[in-house]
Amino acid sequence: MFSSLTTKLAMRKAGLSSDTFDFSSKPTKDSRGPSLDEADDSNGLGWPAWMSTKKLPLTAQAWLSPVPPPVPVATECPKQGELAPLDRDGQLELGGGRPAIVLFMRCVGCAFAQKSFLALRTLANRNQGSLRCIAVSHSSAAATRKWMDILGGAWNVEVVIDEERALYAAWGLGLGNVWYMFNPTTQVQGWKEKGWLGIKVADAIQRTGEADRLTARKNDAGVKRTGTGLSARSQGRSGPREIEAESEAGTLGPSTVMGNKWQQAGVFAIDGRGTVLWGAKASRADDAMDLDAAAAILGF
Repeated sequence: MFSSLTTKLAMRKAGLSSDTFDFSSKPTKDSRGPSLDEADDSNGLGWPAWMSTKKLPLTAQAWLSPVPPPVPVATECPKQGELAPLDRDGQLELGGGRPAIVLFMRCVGCAFAQKSFLALRTLANRNQGSLRCIAVSHSSAAATRKWMDILGGAWNVEVVIDEERALYAAWGLGLGNVWYMFNPTTQVQGWKEKGWLGIKVADAIQRTGEADRLTARKNDAGVKRTGTGLSARSQGRSGPREIEAESEAGTLGPSTVMGNKWQQAGVFAIDGRGTVLWGAKASRADDAMDLDAAAAILGF
């Protein structure tokens, strides 16, 4: 098929060798192993480096399956009357005599997450000093900060960064399925909403080089299990192989800078003793949940 002289000349002009499309013989492996150039172009999975997920835009990586959280996802969300899940890292401390509304958001730049966050900020400003309003983000601190700056700032909302989604998992919030994202209601609402800021946030992060710095910092700092109080370097139970495997998984997985589109959202009302009085998991990606109901159950 490709044996004619004119075909071979055309392929040479295109920068292809004459046997590029010759599948009649199987390639033989060099017993000495891959060359240095091949090793440099490999990402550890036998793919060229340009096929790595890290080469995709940040907004595209948010659609890929993320690395699992460092703790198993709870089978169900905390029920009414149960104590709020314990955060051993101390990022999400509840109780202490002050009631709180805890909002676990979808990824930054999402118009549905924007609606929930703005509703939470309104409650925080209205009940300043008496009601704690906490927003948990699984996007990076830089992306979350940029997104909130575009929205006018966090004001009286406390912001917790849980990029590894350990807190989400402890509160029973895992990944949604295809229907969660692509059901007709969500699609219709998605077309109606105007607050899609993901590209704007991603462009700002990439323009400043913040995304590359975050990735390099993660690879150099070891595996930090946010939300569990466990660090792979400090736990004697984790051997070198386990640490290396976890570090490799974090390196090969998609970027978490922009969060993940499939992450479920939720909101919970916690009293001053750290007891859950009310909670809701988003039934669909567009479900903004009723934050006013959460405030009402707490007496606000």
